[in-house]
Amino acid sequence: MSMHGTRTPLEITSVSNPRVKWLVDLRKRRTRESEGVALVEGFAELSLALESGVTPLQLFCCPGLVRDVDELRSLTERLARLGAEVVTLSEAPFRKASYREAPDGWLAVVRDPSRPLGDLELSDSPLVLVCEAVEKPGNLGAMLRTAEAVGVDAVISASAVADWGNPNVVRASKGTVFGVPVSTASTGDVIVWLRRQRLRVVVATPGTASVVSDLDLRGRLAVVVGAEHEGLSGRWLTAADDTASLPMFGRVNSLNVATSAAVVLYEAVRQRGLVG
Repeated sequence: MSMHGTRTPLEITSVSNPRVKWLVDLRKRRTRESEGVALVEGFAELSLALESGVTPLQLFCCPGLVRDVDELRSLTERLARLGAEVVTLSEAPFRKASYREAPDGWLAVVRDPSRPLGDLELSDSPLVLVCEAVEKPGNLGAMLRTAEAVGVDAVISASAVADWGNPNVVRASKGTVFGVPVSTASTGDVIVWLRRQRLRVVVATPGTASVVSDLDLRGRLAVVVGAEHEGLSGRWLTAADDTASLPMFGRVNSLNVATSAAVVLYEAVRQRGLVG
C-alpha cells in the first residue's frame, strides 16, 4: 500500500494502524522493490543520507525515544520544509515498525538508492567494485564504507541476493549507500556493461598463482569479488582479464568478502598514488 504523495500531518498511537503495517511490510525486499523505496533508521544514518542530498518521502519519529528535543524540532521542521511528510508515532507503534532492538526514534522512507547501469557516471580512470550474489547485508554495507573511503566510482551488485534498500545494508554502510553510486543487474548484463566501459576486469579468487600486489591495478579497472560461501561463478572467471588471490600465511584459507574487497581496493589506491 503506497503512502507516496500524502502530506496530511498525522499522529499514530495504534500498533494496528495501516501505516505501521506498511512499514513492517517494507522489511520485505519484494515490497521495497515494488514501491521503489528503502528504509533508513537511526539519527546517524539519516543525517548521512541528508548530507548526501537525500530528501525522505516520509519521516516517522517517536518523541518518547528521541533524546534531544531541540534536535527533534529542528529536523522535523527542516524535512517538512523540504516536502517530506512528517508523522509522529507513540512508542508502541514505533517499536513495532522499527527493525532495531534499541530504536532511537527516527525512521524514514526514502527512494531506492540504486540506479540503472546506464546512469552510472565514471571518471577518466575509474575504479569500480563488483560483488556477485553477496547474501549478508552486513558485508554489502561494509564494502560500501570501504568504497566510500577510497573514492570508488560505483559499486555494482551482480545477481543480487541482498538489495541496496535493505535496512541492514543501510545501517551497516552507516548511510554511505546514499553517497556512493550503486547499481544492480544480472551477471551477464554487468559483464557486457564493463566491456562497453572498457574496464579491465580483475577477479579476486583463491587458488591462483598471482597475488593482488603482482598486478597493475591502475587505469580503468573493475574489481570483482564473490559470494560468502560459493565464491564467484564460472562466468566471471571466463570474463576476467586477470585473476589474483590474497596472500595467506595462516591456517585459514579464505577471508570475509568485505575484507577481501578492502585489501584489493586499497592496493589499487596505493598503486594509483593516492595514499602512501
